[in-house]
Amino acid sequence: MQEFEYMLTQDECYTVCGYKGDEENVVIPPVFLGRPVTILFDRLFKGHTEIKSVVIPDCVTDIGEFVFDGCENLRQIKLPKDLRSIWSYAFTRSSFEELIIPPGVETVAPFTFKQCRELKKVTFLGNVKKIHSYAFCGCDKGIVIEGAEHAVLGEDLFGETLG
Repeated sequence: MQEFEYMLTQDECYTVCGYKGDEENVVIPPVFLGRPVTILFDRLFKGHTEIKSVVIPDCVTDIGEFVFDGCENLRQIKLPKDLRSIWSYAFTRSSFEELIIPPGVETVAPFTFKQCRELKKVTFLGNVKKIHSYAFCGCDKGIVIEGAEHAVLGEDLFGETLG
């Protein structure tokens, strides 16, 4: 079972703001009531340990805070080509090993990948401009980061100075 809850935004698009389900493979619909789905709201899949893969439609531009927090069995996620913004803590405690970040994402917020202990590689397809301190807090320091050669990097990407 997959059941989503939606909220209409000011720009006449929809935000996915709730999820009730028990499926291992989640597919987010691109359209609701004839309008595009553009935002995944905060805590959408938080704690859904049954989820192993998520397909996000290309029309989604924003992924909120803690959307995948605690999805400890999430192994595969394909980010949408129109993605522009990923908020802090979006992928906290998720278990995918690799992630490809679409070209529209220019900034990686603090704690975006906090405690993603299985993460081994992040590839930026576009012109990422800034990766904030603590973006990879609690992750393995051996992560390969590709496509960020010209980005401004925060002083402490892995949170070594945190208590």
